[in-house]
Amino acid sequence: MAIKQKTKSLKATQNNLADTFMQLKVLNGAEISGDKITPFKTEIAKHDYTGIQTVDTTIFQINIGKLCNQTCAHCHVDAGPDRKEENMSKTTLARCLEIIKTIPSIQFVDITGGAPEMNAHFRWFVEEVSKGGITVINRCNLTILRANPKYYDLPEFFKNHKVHIVSSLPYFTKKRTDNQRGDGVFEDSIKALQMLNEVGYGKEGSGLILDLVYNPTGAFLPGSQETLQAEFKRQLKRKFDIEFNTLLAITNLPISRFLDYLLESGNYEEYMEKLHAAFNPATLDGLMCRNTLSVSWDGFIYDCDFNQMLDLKVNVASQHIDNFDLAALQNREVILNQHCYGCTAGAGSSCGGEIAGV
Repeated sequence: MAIKQKTKSLKATQNNLADTFMQLKVLNGAEISGDKITPFKTEIAKHDYTGIQTVDTTIFQINIGKLCNQTCAHCHVDAGPDRKEENMSKTTLARCLEIIKTIPSIQFVDITGGAPEMNAHFRWFVEEVSKGGITVINRCNLTILRANPKYYDLPEFFKNHKVHIVSSLPYFTKKRTDNQRGDGVFEDSIKALQMLNEVGYGKEGSGLILDLVYNPTGAFLPGSQETLQAEFKRQLKRKFDIEFNTLLAITNLPISRFLDYLLESGNYEEYMEKLHAAFNPATLDGLMCRNTLSVSWDGFIYDCDFNQMLDLKVNVASQHIDNFDLAALQNREVILNQHCYGCTAGAGSSCGGEIAGV
């Protein structure tokens, strides 16, 4: 069963899964998965891991807001045009800037959403971070570059600040892309990629990095990242003269709208069993939660973006940036739950794609 396109967020339709408590109840509920899925902490203990400990923070990730011009069928953020209230204020962004300056190990500021560019303070924040010599990663849905004339100059803005673009493109064909992300998305995405290529993104020697993100359109794991990348490069170059740097293969985690799809289609139990069966201990040391701090639009701190969407805050006393405590956050134990099987299945999955070889 294909993922049915959504027109409104779970929150707007008052779906029970808009409540993170309900999502966690499903993930941990014996009434659905029975005793087939071993608790994640029990699974990793079989491989001599009593937990997952963090290392120095190199990535400061910010979910700048849930407002988006798309309502993607698989979205773990439950973002959309109706999520106008959940947007990071300039005060909160300024506090993030202060914190970034106090963490010497930070190499990347990773801005995600929603569509990050729709936040009123996005450009100001990118400019300020760039002044400090830190690389900005922007997770762009591509269609935002075509959504409104006020965004048409974004490729030049990104170029001027050497922003690393990570852009969503589920597939190199119209049908599969539009099925997941909405009618017309593929055509606008292709035009946006061509706009980025025109200013130098994805071109050899330009220093302007353009990565694509692939995630499956159904209840299965992604194929080999290397194989997919070669095919994407071949097809996009041949059909549209588009170039990019790297393809990142990401597993759909059983969270929010993808969890809703799994339950609606009757695929939930099978998908969780599939993730469990594909568990790969070689991924554990490379998990993004180990070197990432993830901050929500309202300033709370999480181990990763997925924990953020389940409201599983960091395991320290100070859980908000207003009371930021770097010493307490260092070498903390990561909060784990059943969704962590998604990041550890097969070659693994993170915001940077595959983690380890199978």
